[in-house]
Amino acid sequence: MQDWIIYSIGFFAQILFSARLLLQWILSEKSKTVLTPRFFWQLSLLASFLLFIYGYLRHDFAIMLGQTLTYFIYIRNIQIQGEWKKFPWAFRTFLWLFPFLMVIYYYNNNKFDLQNLFQNDNIPLWLLLLGSVAQVIFTFRFVYQWIYSEKRKESSLPRGFWVLSLTGALLILSYAILRKDPVLLIGHLFGSVIYIRNLMILNKQHD
Repeated sequence: MQDWIIYSIGFFAQILFSARLLLQWILSEKSKTVLTPRFFWQLSLLASFLLFIYGYLRHDFAIMLGQTLTYFIYIRNIQIQGEWKKFPWAFRTFLWLFPFLMVIYYYNNNKFDLQNLFQNDNIPLWLLLLGSVAQVIFTFRFVYQWIYSEKRKESSLPRGFWVLSLTGALLILSYAILRKDPVLLIGHLFGSVIYIRNLMILNKQHD
């Protein structure tokens, strides 16, 4: 597949990720409190779907790992907000099965895929480890958010979510610079600004 198509998929995914943060930020600024609107999770799920495909096409295990870990948390938050059943049944079924279909595809293309993911000449082992650790930290924000929301029976974005977001984003920025990946660089550079601003809003709430 041509590079411009692959990068277009990645940039579109990052545009969706950035759009969810931008709209969430604008609404939070207006209300002077950190909000968790419905579209935040809907755009997150769609963007995660596309970025997973981008990671696969780029043979980038770190990207795929990060999206796999958060994919079902996005679905769970949509469920908590009561929006999941509003999607068509066929669409919901496809979203549930998508990760498993990719795993099956991997097994059917075992040698080629594993060789490209773990023995990619463009990603030395130390850089792959850096990217994977960064994605795990960045992803843990949603694990934290999920546990927090399950306890409260309400989908929300607590302070710990934004702290982990900023920490993970800064690590991924380092990975993006070393990997020379413009999609990750632009997406997380923009995201870092929003994470800092949400932390500032939360600090004002508690003053």
